[in-house]
Amino acid sequence: MHPNDLITKHFRLNDIQKKALTRIGLVTLEDLLLYFPTRYSQISSWKHIADVTVGEHVTICGKVTHTGTRKGWKNGTPIGEATVEDITGEMNIIWFNQVFLAKKIKVGDIVEVTGKVTEGTHGAYIANPEIQERAVLPIDTHDSLFNGDETRLETFGFPIYPETRGLTSKWMYHAVHKMLGQGVLDHIPETIPENILKQYNLPSRKTALVWIHMPKKESDAQAARKRFAFEEVFFIQLARQQERQAYQSLFSYMLTIPHSDIEDFISRFPFTPTDSQMSVIDTVLNDLKKDIPMSRLIEGDVGSGKTFVAATIAYAVIKNRPFDLKKNQMQTFGSLQVAYMAPTEVLATQLFENFIEYFKHTGISIALITGSGCRKFPTKVASSTKDWTEISRTQLLKWIKNGEIPIVIGTHALIQKSVGFRHLGLVIIDEQHRFGTAQRMKLAKKESDGRQVAPHYLSMTATPIPRTLALTIYGDLDLSVIDQMPSGRKPVITEIVPPNKRDISYEKIRTELEAGRQAYIICPRIDEPDPDQEKAIQVKSVLAEAKRLKEIVFPTYRIDVMHSKMTPKKKDEAMKAFANHEIDILVSTSVIEVGVSVPNATNIIIEGAERFGLAQLHQLRGRVIRGNHQAYCYLFADAKSDKTTERLQAIVKAKNGFELAELDLGIRGAGELGGDKQWGVSDIGMEAIKNIKMVEAARQEAIAIITKDPLLHTHQSLKKILDTKRIHTHME
Repeated sequence: MHPNDLITKHFRLNDIQKKALTRIGLVTLEDLLLYFPTRYSQISSWKHIADVTVGEHVTICGKVTHTGTRKGWKNGTPIGEATVEDITGEMNIIWFNQVFLAKKIKVGDIVEVTGKVTEGTHGAYIANPEIQERAVLPIDTHDSLFNGDETRLETFGFPIYPETRGLTSKWMYHAVHKMLGQGVLDHIPETIPENILKQYNLPSRKTALVWIHMPKKESDAQAARKRFAFEEVFFIQLARQQERQAYQSLFSYMLTIPHSDIEDFISRFPFTPTDSQMSVIDTVLNDLKKDIPMSRLIEGDVGSGKTFVAATIAYAVIKNRPFDLKKNQMQTFGSLQVAYMAPTEVLATQLFENFIEYFKHTGISIALITGSGCRKFPTKVASSTKDWTEISRTQLLKWIKNGEIPIVIGTHALIQKSVGFRHLGLVIIDEQHRFGTAQRMKLAKKESDGRQVAPHYLSMTATPIPRTLALTIYGDLDLSVIDQMPSGRKPVITEIVPPNKRDISYEKIRTELEAGRQAYIICPRIDEPDPDQEKAIQVKSVLAEAKRLKEIVFPTYRIDVMHSKMTPKKKDEAMKAFANHEIDILVSTSVIEVGVSVPNATNIIIEGAERFGLAQLHQLRGRVIRGNHQAYCYLFADAKSDKTTERLQAIVKAKNGFELAELDLGIRGAGELGGDKQWGVSDIGMEAIKNIKMVEAARQEAIAIITKDPLLHTHQSLKKILDTKRIHTHME
């Protein structure tokens, strides 16, 4: 067997299994080997059947020797039954009114049964237990229970894999066991340099693959998971450091910072900047004094004043004139340009209007350009920042290319080929921190001496990200944090609302609506589930909830919807209508996390709050922190466990999004942080994100390698793996 062989070459698969493997992206034998167990069933928690006592809650493991169905002799209750046998005896299993469960297992299956032991007329039994199929029996189980060709598992527990319809842990166990027994590991290359393995006491890749699938002791499984977690973070860091090195190898404008002008600019704002804002501004200005392009990410809670910071930095840049390479001096006319890119047209328009206000005393022209190029007047320009007018796209592009407009705000339209800059000194990206190096390279241009000039790059996000995650995912960016809120800002009053008290919250919101305020209502789903899913997924949907609210709860108010299946144009229209108070209540999915500021929206209900991460709840709550009026957040939750209650209480008490992100990492688990695979990191890779020492170690090793060998000429094996990962994961 070779790792590159197709799974279908070595295993007989039915159609359901083929579809299951395709659904989770398993194609080759190597894919199977890298599909890791999420946990292990602990043998130490099992009891022999002869040792169980009536009344205790137990877990037993054995072979099914009998199954059947019958009806109760008193009232005809449908009953499913089975008998499970281990080395010490046998135990009856009974399901009342759940005959279908008995039909799911068959004689000969190895099962793990968990439930309460009950005394019956014909002896002890376990009623309505949890039951899971197992690959094999424990090592101390008598050989007579096997058919003679069954291999026993010498391990501390059985591997439990992520299952999907048609793909069970039992099938995965046997498939991996077969591969390991037929020499597939002989063709598995090592991916981490030997000196790094020794330094951090990590097992080899071959050893780790055996230990993670079939560990003989728990420490083996932990060592294997540590090794693969380190490996994933290490290669992410290699890619990020290589991208950083490539970008910083370019020439950029070394700027002069006019501190007196900047102080005058800041003094015109109707508030005093926080110490945190000023600290970040100073850090960025120091970056701009260098002739290598800045690459920096600014994190800051919603409402912490990131736009003010961006405006100040933009002002500092455009106060600089372009450098004349032929004369080796500053040009006597023109200024450097700033491109400010926002994720949506609505947000870009809002930034444009804000910048007109910020720069009205400067005489600086500001332009707005979006992707809506089909309109007759698709673009806007504020000349001397007194007012704006609509002009043709062609004329605006000409002015931008000639360098006549210093500040250009827009959406992704800014990186289209038709948009050219004369002297682009700074690119600001709002909530687009995955804007890759390849895209940044497109904004660089050739100067007259042949050097490629790259603009300085500033990214901003209101998404609370734990430090370890930021170091990993944004390893090519320097990190700054605005961790103070402006003085006088009222914190959002947050309440956890159980199902029986929702009407009280509706009345509070009605009072706010009567006072002229607006409200968001967030639902986890867009549509109602299919009828056969309805019992499994009892969560509110946007469309059904909007209809119910309009008919029953708020019939006199204007209600509209927004969700991810709407076109960008429709979403922008809905958001714009809400911002203009043409809508009183906006029912939406979490797509409003990053969006336009609506100061008049002071209320938000989050349905199914227990389904969201703390960081996401905090960011959703941030939608109503924009104005001077008191804001309220109602967490509509059905908290059925202490762990869920603990999580939700944290969002009520905490005011800082970064603290919540770290807490969410510990309570909920990194794999669920911010949604399904949002960060492009596997579950096992996300385990490393909890360990700051591991992340920093992987980062330092990657930096050391890339510093000495940026193109990995002397590390060809690493280069080959990295190139393969880029193709498969679209790192750019």
